[in-house]
Amino acid sequence: MILLKLPNIINDLNTVLLPRLCFGCNARLYRGEQTLCTSCRDQIPLTEFNFEEENSLDHTFYGRVDIKKASSFLFYHDIGIVKNLIHYLKYKNQPQIGIFLGDWYGSILKKDRGLPQIDLVLPVPMHPKKLKKRGYNQVEGFAKRLAHHLNATFADDILMKTTHTQTQTQKSRIFRWQHQAPSFVKSGVGNIANKKILLVDDVITTGATLEACAKALAEERNVTLYIATMAMVP
Repeated sequence: MILLKLPNIINDLNTVLLPRLCFGCNARLYRGEQTLCTSCRDQIPLTEFNFEEENSLDHTFYGRVDIKKASSFLFYHDIGIVKNLIHYLKYKNQPQIGIFLGDWYGSILKKDRGLPQIDLVLPVPMHPKKLKKRGYNQVEGFAKRLAHHLNATFADDILMKTTHTQTQTQKSRIFRWQHQAPSFVKSGVGNIANKKILLVDDVITTGATLEACAKALAEERNVTLYIATMAMVP
């Protein structure tokens, strides 16, 4: 009996010596809690968007690029739980946050009757210089878990980013509109003709990055594009 309980005892000792903290509020996490404490998980601002009904994110792309449907998991505000999560994910070497959000959102999307069977899940790529500096694409874990839940193929070699831009998370919406959107091209890898593609990003504000990706993909024949993001600025 003691041997059966040993792993739990070791985990409890580790928690005391090296307590795990909530990425939302910095409170201590207890057994059964992962990434977020129960309180933050209950308070996190879900958009409750789906792929059946029109939403405000759909409006972002009207008249700009042919997107079949768009959705986002969370609302991003200047302060709060979501901002903390994204900050740790992107700048504090915590890629497991993307996996956590991908599993959460993926479990919701696989029940969404408005989303058809997706063939490919593509993360928005990073420029090689920025990828080398950060060490990982913050969207990758999220996109991989969505692909898993949707029984789709994950592919990170279909799109390439050709311009190296500085991070714009602290820039205003007007600044982003006034500056040229990043450029993307489709690589020579993979045939995406006649495919239903879910294009995935972290936080969407103006939609310029996703628009540029969508235009590169739309050059292929009969591609149907859907969009999913971790969060959106209301």
